[in-house]
Amino acid sequence: MTNNDIVQKLWNLCDVLRDDGINYSDYVTELVLLLFIKMEHENAQSGVLSAHKLPDYARWDVFTNLSGVNLLNDYRSTLLKLSQHTDPLISAIYADAQTRLREPRHLEQLIKSLDGIDWFSAQKDGLGDLYEGLLEKNATETKSGAGQYFTPRPLIDSIIALVQPQAGETIQDPAAGTAGFLIAADAYIKANTDDLYDLDAKAQAFQRNQAYLGMELVPDTRRLALMNCLLHGMEGDEQGVIHLGNTLGSAGSQLPHSDIILSNPPFGTAKGGGMPTRDDLTFDTSNKQLAFLQHIYRRLKDGGRAAVVLPDNVLFEAGIGADIRRDLMDKCNLHTILRLPTGIFYAQGVKTNVLFFSKISDAATASTQNVWVYDLRANMPKFGKRTPFTRAHFADFEAAYAPLVPCGKGAGAEGHEPHGPRTDQGDTGRFRVFDRDWIRERGDSLDISWLKDDNTEDAADLPEPAVLAREAISELTGALAELEAILAELGEEVGG
Repeated sequence: MTNNDIVQKLWNLCDVLRDDGINYSDYVTELVLLLFIKMEHENAQSGVLSAHKLPDYARWDVFTNLSGVNLLNDYRSTLLKLSQHTDPLISAIYADAQTRLREPRHLEQLIKSLDGIDWFSAQKDGLGDLYEGLLEKNATETKSGAGQYFTPRPLIDSIIALVQPQAGETIQDPAAGTAGFLIAADAYIKANTDDLYDLDAKAQAFQRNQAYLGMELVPDTRRLALMNCLLHGMEGDEQGVIHLGNTLGSAGSQLPHSDIILSNPPFGTAKGGGMPTRDDLTFDTSNKQLAFLQHIYRRLKDGGRAAVVLPDNVLFEAGIGADIRRDLMDKCNLHTILRLPTGIFYAQGVKTNVLFFSKISDAATASTQNVWVYDLRANMPKFGKRTPFTRAHFADFEAAYAPLVPCGKGAGAEGHEPHGPRTDQGDTGRFRVFDRDWIRERGDSLDISWLKDDNTEDAADLPEPAVLAREAISELTGALAELEAILAELGEEVGG
């Protein structure tokens, strides 16, 4: 039985629990509360764990020896006690955890189904990978609505391969979701250090407890992320790898400067149109992606590097948007933009990009001289269940990108520039370079395209109305600003 088979078997259990009023998203949370206890049991049985993390009352054997109302009541009591446990990580994972199951027979069926899984096969592939497979299944099922917290793994793996995280570097995700970026960075480093055995004891401890840090606003999503990290051997500090908090609030201002920042910030505007409540961001904006972008380039160490997924409006929004892009290009070398295909995220019409940049310094100016743009959007297939989006779709981009110079902890900014032959493929190619003066002349817009897209969009492919409205407002605002500038040059008062 492969991990994919196990994931499908676990997913099918949701149909059983729907009689208890459990929807798909609630089901994953319900399942992982019990699944974590089961996985701890399996790890202890196989000798993977030297000591059991969970207390005696939360052992798997306790539940398998109970039935009926006694089982359900004991399980409820266990969740409450775990939420109050003295171990801060256990209490964080089970914070406010409550079962929504009302029928004892459903809990019994869930336990029996988990016992019926071929855990030897699951151990062979890694329980962390099994767990992440379940999260991915939840994200790709439109009925669950969880796609907003999950970045497609092929995209993450491609970004990690190009950013090349190294052992000893601190890696941050200020919008962690289920911790996909941090998990993939850890996997990359382990693959290049013989599962950390090439490192000394001090360096191994750093990788487990200090290398990774994320922040997540939604408690249930943070719970999934904490379990994900623990099952992959990433423990973090007392709060775990993923801290609970609002990056755009005071908690975000406490996040440290990092060598690498990888993120896919949430789309949309702040609720009620409010501004971030932080006082360390220069530009006030209700656009969450623009606010997150400020955090990312300001929280990079000098010489650090970042890759961030952002929607198109961040590239062309006028006013404050243009100010933030100029500030980014002053303080950092924004060397590459990848225009992503549509339809790879949960919101089918949202158009997204990946910005790759390296930090020079907060005091630097004119750090960006050239921006390379790779168009992976025009003339691409419509991705979905029939045409899955895979890592292979990034092959030409990765070859054209030319990898960054491998850089250890403390390397200078010059060590993070793309190297090797980059070729401008011209008007008919996907990879082109644009100099800073040309970008400045077009109002610092980075929404750059040149290929004619032969794919026609029907109504189902169009962005959500709110996205269309934001794009229209941004374009109108930009046009108004240009007209006001012309009037100013002519000595005319605006509105006169």
